[in-house]
Amino acid sequence: MTLELSSCTYGYRRWKPPVLRDFSYALPEGLTVLLGPNGAGKSTLLKLAASVTVPRKGRVTLDALPAGTAAYRRAVAWMPQDITPMPTLTAREYVAYIGWLKGMNRTDAWKQARRALARVDLTDSADVRTGRLSGGQLRRVGVAGALVHSARVLLLDEPTAGMDPYQRRVFRDVLRGLTGDVRVLLSTHDVADLAEEADHVTVMYAGAVLHDGDTGTFLAHTPLGTVEGRAAEAAYTALLRSRGVTA
Repeated sequence: MTLELSSCTYGYRRWKPPVLRDFSYALPEGLTVLLGPNGAGKSTLLKLAASVTVPRKGRVTLDALPAGTAAYRRAVAWMPQDITPMPTLTAREYVAYIGWLKGMNRTDAWKQARRALARVDLTDSADVRTGRLSGGQLRRVGVAGALVHSARVLLLDEPTAGMDPYQRRVFRDVLRGLTGDVRVLLSTHDVADLAEEADHVTVMYAGAVLHDGDTGTFLAHTPLGTVEGRAAEAAYTALLRSRGVTA
């Protein structure tokens, strides 16, 4: 199974330079952290992969499935940064509703919603209205919504923004428990956000891939003498400085 962008060009305005030009990328197995400064093209990559937007040129596929088809949308789930609660719905109702929107019948969506919530450690909150959940819990409900229809690829845009350290830790553990059968691409501004726990790290800069490899290859950019616990941050800084980025 391979989610792949092939020679994609995309821009938000016809009269402005494209954000991505002739861009190619293949998502590896396991958990991949997507790093890069503002404007690097991370969110654009996720939206193309999620079939939220369509490239001007090029193609996006999951094996033989072209982006935009119903089968592709069922297999690839996208969770934007902001998860909006529906105050009248419980967590289980919320997740079941997402499953129904993805084409599941109501009975199957209701059954699978409980299983999806269990996978993100929210069984005890299944009957709590989403308007009463914490930010960290609500993001896990978002992940459950992505899992309810048996997605094979999970795309996450800044999922830990605004979480406290404990919520981040719980969320990281949830993701690590999913990567046996779901490929995860997680975009973040926080270089410490799983960078040392991920299977793979991709760094983007100015609409291009600056680094793409396993976590060990990424951490190999860490300068000698780096303080313990700052390896990921130092490696990321070194990569950006190699392109002349100083701040």
